[in-house]
Amino acid sequence: GSVVRGKPRSLSFFGFPAWVQDVDATVHVVKTGHYRGSTRKIRSASDMEQKVRQMQNFFGLRETGILDSNTVNVMKKPRCGVPDVDNYSFYPYHPKWKNRTISYKIAKYTPDLSREDVEKSFRLALKMWSDAAPLNFVKINHGKADIVLTFAHRAHGDFSPFDGPGGVLAHAFQPGEGMGGDVHFDEDETWTTGGQGFSLFAVAAHELGHSLGLTHSRDPSAVMFPSYRHRSNKQYTLSTDDVLGIQMLYGKPKIEAENQPKVPKKCDPTFLFDAAMVIQNEIVYFQNRFTWMRTTKLTYWNRLREGHISTYFPDIGSPVDAAYDIPAKGVAYLFTGHKYWVVQQLKTRGTAGNISEFGFPSSVRRVDAAVHVAEYGKTMFFIGQFYYRYDEQKSQMDPGFPRSIQTDWHGIPRNVDAAFKLHGSIFLLSGSKSYQYDFRQKRVVNIIAGNSWLGC
Repeated sequence: GSVVRGKPRSLSFFGFPAWVQDVDATVHVVKTGHYRGSTRKIRSASDMEQKVRQMQNFFGLRETGILDSNTVNVMKKPRCGVPDVDNYSFYPYHPKWKNRTISYKIAKYTPDLSREDVEKSFRLALKMWSDAAPLNFVKINHGKADIVLTFAHRAHGDFSPFDGPGGVLAHAFQPGEGMGGDVHFDEDETWTTGGQGFSLFAVAAHELGHSLGLTHSRDPSAVMFPSYRHRSNKQYTLSTDDVLGIQMLYGKPKIEAENQPKVPKKCDPTFLFDAAMVIQNEIVYFQNRFTWMRTTKLTYWNRLREGHISTYFPDIGSPVDAAYDIPAKGVAYLFTGHKYWVVQQLKTRGTAGNISEFGFPSSVRRVDAAVHVAEYGKTMFFIGQFYYRYDEQKSQMDPGFPRSIQTDWHGIPRNVDAAFKLHGSIFLLSGSKSYQYDFRQKRVVNIIAGNSWLGC
């Protein structure tokens, strides 16, 4: 949740090293009357009052300039940035990376998640920023990287020790040499892909904003707002404030030529699908802005077709998050963010609609995966670690949902990236694996590499 009047509803705050931001300054002002890391003194009560008013303004508290109980409660929370005057702000002198290609390296992994989930979380967090600015992030395994990501306990060599469970989740350094750009995550936290604990993707997205040169935003909907919010990963998107900030530093992204799309390495072991569906005897797969198609009637792979999404669906300019088809109607639905498109005969029909029309709560901003089960007339929508069940005939969500994926879909991981139904089975794609699920027996009957569908 965002910060509301009274005190923050969230469990914890982000933080980053005291000497690269004013996070400790506010606390230290109250405790000692000094600005930490500066020789400047608070010379009068009015200076103190002004500082307290700034803090109260940032957190949506009543601006009294007095250390009342609500203000003290906020100050006892783990450290975060000082209120910004503008909607977005930068470090002094606007430090940023000179090169638009920025390397990163994972120095140490957390045992809370698989290596694959850690890498995916960081990759998606970086993609949020590269989609908004002309930045290219390259992962390296050896040598010197611009941004080093690591997990650490308590004191870990940078003079900003972590404080154990809860408290500060992570901290980051502004762009520069040495530790510049590095991000440290508190290993005493429970890191997850969403749901209970703390989402590594969400925290990384925030901290990497600092690594690129942004400080905190006062916009509660911004990724750079200092408080942590428990939401589905797909609900974390850059706000207008975030986009303005990153584009002030690096400019607007360059649109890649449509006739020269960068083909994803589909046989890479870490390849992940975004969406899949079956329509008119064609299995259609989506990844970023690329599409693969193959007929369901053939058992060999030389009929696989691939191309930029604009080749097949020119009206859809964004990557497809989810898709499902209704064979009896000969239609399919493609979801991009909070919008959806109706597809018939492999062509979009009409204009985009809003996913709220399906009956999702306002907190749902995008869908992870979807699949229609014609035998029941139901469509399953997977969002984070939960799923909704939609009645196509009644055009409404079934009561009692959302429910936990792990509770009802035995053998399926907590998060589903893509799904489709073929030859009487539901195929759920999660991470780099494809799970064949018998929905009548409610069990997994086979597991293969996800990109096996592409002939790998």
